[in-house]
Amino acid sequence: MIPILFTGSVDATQDAKPPLKLFNTLSREKEIFTPLKDDYVRMYNCGPTVYDRIHIGNLRAFVFADILRRAFLLNGYKVMQVMNITDVGHLTSDADEGDDKMSLAVKRSGKELTLASMYEVATEFMEYFLEDVDALNIKRPSVIPRASEHITGDIALIDTLMQKEYAYETSDGVYFDTTRFKEYGKLGGMDLKGQKSGARVAVNEEKRNPVDFALWKKNDELGWDSPWGKGFPGWHIECSAMAMEYLGKEIDVHTGGIDLSGTHHNNEIAQSECATGRPFAHYWMHNEYVSIEGSKIGKSLGNAVALKQLIEHGYNPLAYRYWLLTGHYRTKVNFSFTALDASQKALTRLYRYFAEYLRKARGGTISEEYALRLLEAVNDDLDTPRALALLWELVKDEAIIPQDKRATLLHFDKVLGLGLLALAKKDAEAVSVSVEGTVSLDELSEEVQQLVEDREVARKEKDWNRADALRDELKEKGFEVKDGEDGPKVVRV
Repeated sequence: MIPILFTGSVDATQDAKPPLKLFNTLSREKEIFTPLKDDYVRMYNCGPTVYDRIHIGNLRAFVFADILRRAFLLNGYKVMQVMNITDVGHLTSDADEGDDKMSLAVKRSGKELTLASMYEVATEFMEYFLEDVDALNIKRPSVIPRASEHITGDIALIDTLMQKEYAYETSDGVYFDTTRFKEYGKLGGMDLKGQKSGARVAVNEEKRNPVDFALWKKNDELGWDSPWGKGFPGWHIECSAMAMEYLGKEIDVHTGGIDLSGTHHNNEIAQSECATGRPFAHYWMHNEYVSIEGSKIGKSLGNAVALKQLIEHGYNPLAYRYWLLTGHYRTKVNFSFTALDASQKALTRLYRYFAEYLRKARGGTISEEYALRLLEAVNDDLDTPRALALLWELVKDEAIIPQDKRATLLHFDKVLGLGLLALAKKDAEAVSVSVEGTVSLDELSEEVQQLVEDREVARKEKDWNRADALRDELKEKGFEVKDGEDGPKVVRV
């Protein structure tokens, strides 16, 4: 895969330019960002494990990473961004026990458990993930490496750790000796005492220490050949190997969800810095959780909502992006459909204003005042709530002529990614939804009319399972329902 370098296509205001300050989880402070090399940023983002569709809570990490990259571009940096796809090696337990999540996905699919089947299933869910990425207007990273295609690099890195005596072999794999790295657990205030007493990990008599983690897990039936027997790389080693292959031994910034800071990222730091003798990432950044109605999102809890479901029920996916930007990335946020409805209305109002009022207002220049204030908000640890408030202030500012207002809003959109740049290429009519082949309710049988009405009730009550079941029933009868702000539209299929 050939890396693509994203350059600073967003012009930064040079006069009185505020420094870019980012919260570093490692120091627990806001720090002025200084890249390792001139104006070049090397950035690694932990990607998804593609054993299933990811839910809307998972997507916050990727919107956050996208805003961060856009912030670097706004400040005139060139960016090399790598985001991995984990398609092997991620076990169901942090204690390095349990089944491989991809193996479980293959079994669910009914396919024979082979590496080829694992790759095929992972590809399906990876494509679903990339559809979500595109729908949320997240620009694709420079490189999207798959873990299963980097086994050689994993083995080489593990071999280095073995030779330096940072790792040891047991009957079931190869483990990293955490006592050899004196700074182990330095990220995010990891509670080593609690974990060593058995609070997190199961007892493995062959481990030298309870918190030692797997670099390689042996499996006689499935996997790749290695000096330690057939098997799989550990989840943690994969990220280090891929990051170093594309970005080098030291990188500028590493991101991920806050759930990764305690174990996964501490393990990455330990194995990488022991292998190279150099700092791995200079800035560690983490986004907080998204909950639903005050509860953690999870498939086991029955409240995991996919972006596809929101789209099928009439929501613009960028309304979800807009909603995420109303909260600071380091703040826990509680998702509700009431909040999403409000974001959709706000986004629609912005689109209509831009497409109708500013449609012909071309040829303007970017307001220096608003560009500087946007930079100040973004450079204050990605303060997107302040940037959104500033956007609406700009909309209402009658002192800015329409031509300059349009140019400035497009400048804002290069950072916020709300779809104005795409809208600028379309006519005002594109704001309205038009569906070819729409059938009026009067033309439908009473039975089909009732199904449509029942589904609309279920949708308004946010009973997605029943709404989806009724949608499927309508499809069996030859009709498809398209949801919009003006209600459902029925199309013959």
